[in-house]
Amino acid sequence: MSGLIPQHFIDDLIARADIVEVVGKRVQLKKAGREFKACCPFHDEKTPSFTVSPSKGFYHCFGCGAHGTALGFLMEFEHLNFVEAVESLAHSMGMEVPRDEGQRPARRYDELFELMGRLEHYYQAQLKASDPAVEYLKARGIDGATAKRFGIGYAPQGWDNVTRQFGTSREALERLLAVGQVIRKDSGSHYDRFRDRIMFPIRDARGRCIGFGGRIMGDEQPKYLNTSDTVLFHKRQELYGLYEARQALRDIEQLVVVEGYMDVVGLARHGVDFAVATLGTATTDEHLNRVFRLCDNVSFCFDGDRAGRAAAWKALQTALPHIREGRQVRFVFLPDGQDPDSYVQRHGAAAFVAALDGGTPLSDFLIDELASQVDLQSVDGRARLAELAKPLVSQLPAGVYRELLIERLATTVGLSSAKLEALLSRGAKPPRGTAQAPGKSRLAPRPPTAGRPSVVRRAITLLMHFPGAAANLDVDQLDGVNKPGVDLLRELIEMLKKEPTMTTAGLLERWRQREEGRHLGKLATVELPEGEGFDPGVELSDCLRRLALAGARERIEFLIEKQKLNQLTEAERAELRRLGRNSASNG
Repeated sequence: MSGLIPQHFIDDLIARADIVEVVGKRVQLKKAGREFKACCPFHDEKTPSFTVSPSKGFYHCFGCGAHGTALGFLMEFEHLNFVEAVESLAHSMGMEVPRDEGQRPARRYDELFELMGRLEHYYQAQLKASDPAVEYLKARGIDGATAKRFGIGYAPQGWDNVTRQFGTSREALERLLAVGQVIRKDSGSHYDRFRDRIMFPIRDARGRCIGFGGRIMGDEQPKYLNTSDTVLFHKRQELYGLYEARQALRDIEQLVVVEGYMDVVGLARHGVDFAVATLGTATTDEHLNRVFRLCDNVSFCFDGDRAGRAAAWKALQTALPHIREGRQVRFVFLPDGQDPDSYVQRHGAAAFVAALDGGTPLSDFLIDELASQVDLQSVDGRARLAELAKPLVSQLPAGVYRELLIERLATTVGLSSAKLEALLSRGAKPPRGTAQAPGKSRLAPRPPTAGRPSVVRRAITLLMHFPGAAANLDVDQLDGVNKPGVDLLRELIEMLKKEPTMTTAGLLERWRQREEGRHLGKLATVELPEGEGFDPGVELSDCLRRLALAGARERIEFLIEKQKLNQLTEAERAELRRLGRNSASNG
């Protein structure tokens, strides 16, 4: 298909989708009143806390907090990106995905995927015809079966092999440029990106080739060369070998992140099928999100030299916000001069797995690395350790893991856990997972009294449960109201008035990529009392009336203060008289 998927189609798709059917095909659901329940597929639990609401079109886990629409479930459960999830859901419902055309003809993604498949076969054919490339792989311990499994190929010498083979027209050249396989010179001519390199196809979750990594066979630089970011390929999100690992293992219990393609292939050759590699970048949040969707046990394997430890430290810093109970992160440092490929060839798979099992837990690595930078025998050194730890601890989500790490740090520093936590909290950002201070979020602040949500939060909650009730609301009542969450409330009302058929699931999907989306998902799960005579439209109108009165009172107080200072303009005097009359009539 070409172009972008129209928003109206996504809204319609979400509205039509039967989320019970989508989830029920993959998770065993049981009827529970008006909803369905199951043990959550995204974390281990014995008591079901995962609910699916057919009326609202979304799922929510009260244990781990996972929630979303049918699209979100497909993305999480099947490890698809957004476009893939849309295509999958539409296909299951017999719908064709339309595309908007811009001023420039949008590239046809199906044609680009087809081109990448042809390039993959071309490189594989070139490998069979190149004795030096075959001998190189044999010398590295890669047999034919492993090369076939990973689709390994060879880009021959020369500057225009791919260009001549696949770029015979202007349109064909544009497609090659779109997938990053040729480079355009300033003069307007083109040349091949990959030359005289072993080629490793990089696959998406569906096994389609989206890019290549090329390794030089000699000592030239760069050793590895990757496809540049394209419409199909984003190196900060992809992990080499992840598709192959999922194909080899029915249940992935652990993953090891290594640095090179040959490490992944070499480990697989010896039966270690759970290795993946970053693509010339440091580990990113996107990488960790992907691996933690599959398993809770992740190891990072690096060389034991200074560069390896520096890379490990970067990985640790990226991993901190993702750490929580049940997740285990280890760091494995191999002897100098050895990488996972050479290590497994020399010592075997059992020794490599033993090295992973004996890896350094994240907490130990963090404390040991910081301790190595200070003198623990002095008060100054221990104080410096606490200061170094502060920004790192602040990245950890609130929970048992964070508390246990603080206990370890406290023992090292020589303070009680309570005193150290108090010191770490001074001036530090609140740990992830804790509530934001009032006024910091676009949602309403904490309830002033237990059990009484703010008016703004009440109104947003009602809208999430009864989107159709926004039709008769007067959003102008919110003019001049300056309370946390009012901007979001106004945006929701305006959207729903323009699109009166929007469902709860449609709202959640619209906000899925925004910070407020997580909070809206929680509000959609709140139980609302719906006794006799309950009318969400009347309730919402009352919320807006109360907010308008509160806004008017704030304005009156402001104008009175200006009046005391003799700073009122004639227009403001008239406004104050008008607001006073309205306040009296509404009081």
